[in-house]
Amino acid sequence: MERSIKFGGLWLFVLGLILFIISLTMSDYLLTEQIVKQQGEGEKFETLSVSVKSMEGVHYTSNVSFIHDLNIAIQQANKSIIDKYAIGSEIAEIIASKSMENGQYIYHLSIIDEMTPADGIVSSEQNKSLKDYTGWLEGKHFDTSEDLTEQLENSIQSINNALSYQKAFDHYNTKNLLFSITKASSVGILKGNLKLWFFLSFGLVILGAFAYFYGSYSNLPPGIQNNQIFMNAVTSRGWLGVAIGSFMIAFYVFLYFYPEYLTNWVLLVDPISYKLNGGPASHWFLYGFLYTMAVLVMGIRMILKYRNNTYQIIRTISVIFFQTAIAFIIPEILISLNKPGVDFKNIWPLDYDFFYNYNLEALMHSGMLGWFMLFWGIALIIIAVPLITYFFGKRWYCSWVCGCGGLAETLGDPFRQLSDKSLKAWRIERWMIHAVLVFAVINTGAVLYTFFTGSYSLLGIGTESIKSSYGFLISSMFAGVVGTGFYPLMGNRVWCRFGCPLAAYLGIVQRFKSRFRITTNGGQCISCGNCTTYCEMGIDVKWYAQRGQNIVRSSCVGCGICSAVCPRGVLRLENGPERRRFEVQNFIGKAADQKLE
Repeated sequence: MERSIKFGGLWLFVLGLILFIISLTMSDYLLTEQIVKQQGEGEKFETLSVSVKSMEGVHYTSNVSFIHDLNIAIQQANKSIIDKYAIGSEIAEIIASKSMENGQYIYHLSIIDEMTPADGIVSSEQNKSLKDYTGWLEGKHFDTSEDLTEQLENSIQSINNALSYQKAFDHYNTKNLLFSITKASSVGILKGNLKLWFFLSFGLVILGAFAYFYGSYSNLPPGIQNNQIFMNAVTSRGWLGVAIGSFMIAFYVFLYFYPEYLTNWVLLVDPISYKLNGGPASHWFLYGFLYTMAVLVMGIRMILKYRNNTYQIIRTISVIFFQTAIAFIIPEILISLNKPGVDFKNIWPLDYDFFYNYNLEALMHSGMLGWFMLFWGIALIIIAVPLITYFFGKRWYCSWVCGCGGLAETLGDPFRQLSDKSLKAWRIERWMIHAVLVFAVINTGAVLYTFFTGSYSLLGIGTESIKSSYGFLISSMFAGVVGTGFYPLMGNRVWCRFGCPLAAYLGIVQRFKSRFRITTNGGQCISCGNCTTYCEMGIDVKWYAQRGQNIVRSSCVGCGICSAVCPRGVLRLENGPERRRFEVQNFIGKAADQKLE
């Protein structure tokens, strides 16, 4: 019976997944003047309305051709706007020619002040931009006019590049516009039957997964089964694992960089979005829904698998609750009340945009609740993290609360044995994760500088370039594409281990000022290696257990799986006095007083 349920569930899952992918092709596209007007007001939208005139009323059967033509129209609008406001390169030569002093060229901001709008050379706005971006050159000496001109041309180029986000549609706004217009222009069978297609895709996938898990685990003893774990095509980097990883990587690439091609999937969750926040779904709503469903469905699997372990059951229920209620439902309800959709469990620097201009402005203009959200976020950073980590280690967040950790512990559980346990990987891990933390601090410092001063240039470097670099390299590529897409290739904690800046912050506290440790009873260890095999953070747990040495590693997230799979009860997660954290057990007598540095 269970076998039939298992394979029936597998077929339902595969059928639902196929229909889910096919649904991407189930729309045509028709752009109207009304859709363009709904995108916004102002000069840039007026310019856009002129650029897209040739597309209006044209019936497109492919989103590829529709998006291609729409993107060209947006770029044409951008070019018209930037050409209107750009500073010409000849301005650099004019300024350089006025900088001659005693046979040298010395740059002074006062030269720009002399270039008034009345002269027709630069506008007052261009005058201010020139002073912002060239202030770092004040008083500098140059041997030739060409040297000064080159520096000024570089600054002018930076100013003109900044016009894309100050006056026109920058990359971020362009992607949002492509997505919004493509979604609004969708017509056809999918849009007219959203509930049916939702059931045929999401519904079948979820029902099939539940049936498969019940058939797989109901007759098996609880806990990890070692049978064929490194012979399975999914869990041992086989062809099926590579295929799953490739699908996840492709999904994240399209989600972050080409969401306009996923509008049909977003349409499927529109009814849920209207119920929760009163508005249409965005691609981030789709992601939040998929993320929550993955944690929920795979969390049920986790509970079935570890049904004999109270710690694992409660921990799994915790991550399901925090993801479903705190990270997904409550923020959407707040949006419906015209309040910022804050995830109350998200903490800087993982919540890297907490101090971004738009977020601070939104919080400060949302009344008492907004100010509470602001102070709550700051309190989490400077009070909650060090205090709670002192008493319980980083596990309180990484394994019980965090959404990234929740996905890793549920969806990523089948791949935990793939983490690299080598010393080389440990060295790379320590350098990389702390480098990302430093990058996060620099990024936040740059955006706060812009927030308080209004200047987009810091030491000649555009703060927006720092911000966009962090968003692309860390938030999108590392946390998303690599961090999740590489589950079947590098294990389920790639992001948490190598890239998460909050994990680095928590880890520093845990390593040097915490009561948490994993104690080992080395005399009982039989060196089976289960603990090391299933450590998702790549810790060679067996090495510590054989020596009776407590495990006090900054990377340990306290998931407890090493303890759960140990057949002899060697490992135990404990909170105890700090002075005994580095203790090594003496197998003959009492604990030695040796402290390992």
